[in-house]
Amino acid sequence: MTYMVTAPPQDQAVREGDPAAVRAVRADGAAHPLVGTAQAAGELGLTRGELARAVQLGIVRAGPPTTGGAARFARAELARVRAAADGPPEALRRRVETVAGAQAAAEVLGAGPSRFTRLARCGHFTPVGYRINRYRAVVWLYLTAELREFAEREPDMLRGRAPAEDRDLLAAKGDLRPRAWRGRHVGLLLRRTADPWARAAVLAGVLPEDELREAVPDPAERTVLAALAPPPPYGHPQVPAAAAVAEGLLRAGPPDEVHWYRTSLEFALTGARGQAKSTGERGPT
Repeated sequence: MTYMVTAPPQDQAVREGDPAAVRAVRADGAAHPLVGTAQAAGELGLTRGELARAVQLGIVRAGPPTTGGAARFARAELARVRAAADGPPEALRRRVETVAGAQAAAEVLGAGPSRFTRLARCGHFTPVGYRINRYRAVVWLYLTAELREFAEREPDMLRGRAPAEDRDLLAAKGDLRPRAWRGRHVGLLLRRTADPWARAAVLAGVLPEDELREAVPDPAERTVLAALAPPPPYGHPQVPAAAAVAEGLLRAGPPDEVHWYRTSLEFALTGARGQAKSTGERGPT
């Protein structure tokens, strides 16, 4: 049994073409240049970090990367984003603006840090990213716009006694933030691809290694999934000690969460294997 990881002809041409003139190919066969991250961010009025967040959220679609994996953006896509923006360039920046940590997030929410932490741990809003600080502690990032929307929608949650379910969760020392973030992260990745093997790779990346081996006993299939695995999320640390902490956030933890991702992976693989039988791509031949 052999497995192949193939790319569409136009993507292969982009990767093997002249690095100084990387080009994207449209459906009609015409080509237009791609621009790098710094130029794309400047044309959209964003910083590089804000552009990375916009890509993560699906607001901006990246084009085919360079051979080194650097992101590139089609000018047509940049024009689409500018045309779709509601108002001045600052409107786009407000959509991707984040705050880090309880103190900054509480100020946006209009509540105290302890109140914010309780609401966050109980799953009333979902982090959009994370950082690992010098003490190897997780610092969660939140979209400013979502915090403001919550404050407007749920003003009673910012004062008074916590609901009974929140009190029970806190008494059990529960924290829904890692699980909520994983759900958001996986959902965003799945929205960015329709390829069944790539979708299966997203789900495989959330499972602990022992669960993955049980769900996908064929080593060749695991090789395919590993080759198609998405890169670490934006903000993932490079320092080994911090990266080890962050790796724990990428893997499902509670048994019911593991079961959900494993079941989803098995369903995705059924579709991927069916595609492989009909096309011979990314599957058994």
